[in-house]
Amino acid sequence: MFSFLHINIVSLVQTFGYIGILAIVFAESGVFFGFFLPGDSLLFTAGLLASQGFLGIWTLIVLVPLAAILGDNFGYWFGAKVGPAIFRREDSFFFHKHHIERTREFYAKYGARAIVLARFIPVVRTFTPVLAGVGGMPYKTFMKFNIIGGVLWSAGILLLGYFLGAVFPNVDNYLLPIILAIIAISFLPVIYEIIKDRRSK
Repeated sequence: MFSFLHINIVSLVQTFGYIGILAIVFAESGVFFGFFLPGDSLLFTAGLLASQGFLGIWTLIVLVPLAAILGDNFGYWFGAKVGPAIFRREDSFFFHKHHIERTREFYAKYGARAIVLARFIPVVRTFTPVLAGVGGMPYKTFMKFNIIGGVLWSAGILLLGYFLGAVFPNVDNYLLPIILAIIAISFLPVIYEIIKDRRSK
C-alpha cells in the first residue's frame, strides 16, 4: 500500500474518514504547516476507496471542494492580516523562506491564474492564497479563481481515483506510480503557460 512519511494513506483514510480528508485538504490549501501534507495522493486514494464502497463519491465531491475553497480563504485572510511580516519569519520546520520565494515568483508571473494553476502543484498551492492576500488581490477576483481551482483539482483527482478503481480492481497495487504520474501531469498547465509566454515574446 502507498505510504507517505511512513503513514499508510489507505489506512489513514479508512480510520479518519471524511473528517480526516477534509481537515488535510483544508490545511494543505492555505495553512502554513499544511505544505507537507499528501493532498494529491489522499484524494486519489479517497476516490479509489469510494469505488470500493468505503466512502460515498458524491459526498466527497460536495464536501472536499468546500474544504479546499475554505482553506484557500483562510490563507488569503492570513496573508491580508499578517502581510509583509510573513517575509521576516525565520526558517523553521513548518516555514521555509524558499517556499514563499518560489510561490511569489509563480504568483508574480501568472497573477490571478496562479490561484487555479497552483492547485495542481504541491507546496505552491499552500502558499499561493497567502501571497494573494499579501498582494491585495481583490477578494472577488480571488474567490472566482479559488472556486474554479478548488473544484477542478479536488473533484478531478477524486473522480480519477474513483473511475480507475472501478475499471481496474487491483489498481491500489500501483498507487505510487499513479501518484507520481498525477504530480507530473500537474505541471503540464504551467509548462503550457511558459511555452505560450515565450511564443508571445
